[in-house]
This record gives sequence, C-alpha cells and structure tokens, in this order.
Amino acid sequence: MAKTRSKGKSKNDFKKKLKAIFLSAQGMPIFLSLIVITVLFVLFRMKTVEVNYKIASIKKDIEKVRIEGKELKAKKAKHLSVKNLRKLARTYNLQQPRKSQLIVIP
Repeated sequence: MAKTRSKGKSKNDFKKKLKAIFLSAQGMPIFLSLIVITVLFVLFRMKTVEVNYKIASIKKDIEKVRIEGKELKAKKAKHLSVKNLRKLARTYNLQQPRKSQLIVIP
C-alpha cells in the first residue's frame, strides 16, 4: 500500500510541477510560442497542399490545350493539302492564275 500512495503522490507532484512551469512567467511565453509555431506550420502545410492541387489542375489544362493545338494543326494541314485544294478547285470551277494575275510581295 505504501508503494501505491507514493506513486499517486509522485504523479500529483509531477502535475503540480508542470503547472508551475507552464503557468510561470518564464514558461508561459515558451508554451505560447510553441503553440503559435505549431499552428503556423499546419496552416503553411495546408496552403502548400492547396497550391499543389492548383498547379496540378493548371498543368492538366495546359496539356489539354497542347493536344487541341496539335489537332488543329493536323486539321489545317489536311485542309491545305494539295489533293484537297485541287478537289475544291474542280468543285468551284477554278483555274490556275495567269501570270498577269500573280502579285509577288517582296
């Protein structure tokens, strides 16, 4: 029984010492500083994760636009192909221009 009382007393003493340290004029500023640093760390970490999500989303959008640009270039090349232009010329009864109709831009 003596051992259980001494353990209870030592736990009680430990709690009193902790209260005395944290609530003292020297311990309170350190304790509050640690709390503020912890909260700031969590906030910065959350902001970093948020920014990383935005960056990933923007990269995905850039890749979509890049693919769309390639598709449009391929479509343009198809429409400007010699075969397609000759077909359009026959459809609309167009002829080769004469030399007097050509304008050379330097």
